[in-house]
Amino acid sequence: MNNPTTPVAVRVWRLARLALHLARGLLLAWLVYPRRDAATQRAMRRNWSRQFLAVLNIDVRTRNAPPQLPHTCMLVSNHISWLDIIAIEAVFPATFVGKAEIRRWPLIGWLCTRVGTLYIERTRKSDVHRANHRLAEEMEQGRAVAICPEGTTTFGDELLHFHAGLLEPAVEAHATVQPVALRYLDAGGKPTRAAGYAGGISMLESLKAILAAPNMCVVLAFTRSLASAGRTRRELASAAERLIADELGIPRRGPGAAFDPRRVSR
Repeated sequence: MNNPTTPVAVRVWRLARLALHLARGLLLAWLVYPRRDAATQRAMRRNWSRQFLAVLNIDVRTRNAPPQLPHTCMLVSNHISWLDIIAIEAVFPATFVGKAEIRRWPLIGWLCTRVGTLYIERTRKSDVHRANHRLAEEMEQGRAVAICPEGTTTFGDELLHFHAGLLEPAVEAHATVQPVALRYLDAGGKPTRAAGYAGGISMLESLKAILAAPNMCVVLAFTRSLASAGRTRRELASAAERLIADELGIPRRGPGAAFDPRRVSR
């Protein structure tokens, strides 16, 4: 039996609303956002992200989310879609680390840059060092940062090896590492690939698939947090990978450092 899809007229209406919402975001980022204090900026980003997902008929749900993040915190999540960033922003706005290519995306790239996204060219060691230093500074100043250490996307049915390099700032800043397990569900509560931005599909193809889905839900499940004190970046990466895989009930791919549950803080 074929999966239900959204009527074409509804897709066009959603796309038009999405364009208007994006235009509003660009104007706010240009004229209003820079003139507001940090708390107001976070509220603006959270509200805009929730509205963005609502336009696409995507509900945001959390599981075991803390009332607030620790003062020095790094969010670590699996990576399924370009919507992941917006979903996290809808709950806990953070400084994101993105691939350098995002900066070149029309309009979206400018908007991401305007709200403080940090870009990194992973093939250049000097760029990684610069980014890590910046992330440590962000956390030391009380701003949460968010990374997706798989380095690429999947459809959510497996978890790739977490690259430890991006967790070095957490060690430097003595930050709390908060793993977040992301999953996208269809109207029946079953995992869906509609949001997936993997397998070589283009942004346009991804957007078409999202618009065609009648409705979706993105669930952000917060696992136990990890204290970085006394840990290496590889231990942190392996522990976060294990916690997210266990939460999602999916297999891990690749090597991992030994995981000691006694070193996981609540």
